[in-house]
Amino acid sequence: MADEGKFEQAKGNLKETAGNAFGNEELEKEGKQDKASGKVKAAAENAKDKVNDFVDKFKK
Repeated sequence: MADEGKFEQAKGNLKETAGNAFGNEELEKEGKQDKASGKVKAAAENAKDKVNDFVDKFKK
């Protein structure tokens, strides 16, 4: 379930877009950082789900 990571990516995209539109470099930078963090979280959550699915196959 990569919802938290996807939410963070969306939040980052919004911040980056707003920062770019208003010429706020700090907000744009925060947005890029949030997007990167969200991608890492989503990948970690996805990997965790796959490992859990794999383990569940052997429990049956």
